[in-house]
Amino acid sequence: AYFGQDARGIIDRLLGAKLSDGGRNCEAENGSTRSSFNTTICVLEALLEYGLRFGDDSAVTSARLRGQEYLLERRLFRRRSTGAPIRHDRKGETVFTQFAFPTWWHYDVLRGLDYLRRADVTPDERVADAIDLVESKRGDDGRWLLDVQYSGVMPIDLDEGEGKPSRWNTLRALRVLRWWDGSA
Repeated sequence: AYFGQDARGIIDRLLGAKLSDGGRNCEAENGSTRSSFNTTICVLEALLEYGLRFGDDSAVTSARLRGQEYLLERRLFRRRSTGAPIRHDRKGETVFTQFAFPTWWHYDVLRGLDYLRRADVTPDERVADAIDLVESKRGDDGRWLLDVQYSGVMPIDLDEGEGKPSRWNTLRALRVLRWWDGSA
C-alpha cells in the first residue's frame, strides 16, 4: 500500500486473522489464542496505510479500531489482567520500554504512540503512562537514545549505534509529544 500497490489480498488475510481480544498473533495458526503486541502493531500499521492510500473501507476501519483498542486497553504496555507493566515479549527478545529504529517487527511504547498519532487518535488518559515514559527518556541535551538495535540489514547507517543519541527516535518522540499536547 505504501507504494500505491493494491494489497487487498493481504488485507483480506489480515482481516480474517483477528483474535477475540481484538489483536493479532502470527502464531494463531499454530494454536495461540492470545494476541501479541509485536504482531498487532504490524497489522495496525498495514491497515492504516491501506486506508490512507485507498480510502475508507468499513471492514478495515473496524478491524483497525478494535486493534487500537487492544493497545489502549493495555495502556500500550500493561497487562490487562493486573495492570502491571509488560517488560518484554514472551520470548524475551523485545523490551517494550526500549526504543529502537528501525523497529522491524518489534513493538515498543514509542512505536505504539507514533501509530496512534499517525492514525489521528485523540489522546486520552490511557496513554498518559506511556507519555510519561517517553518524557522520562529524554536526555539532558533534549534527544532520545537508540536503546536497542535489532538485527537486520539496512543499506545505510541511520544512527550512531546503541546508547547514542538517535535522530529517528528523537523525531518520533517529539512528534508524539506534540500530538499529546495538541500542538501537532
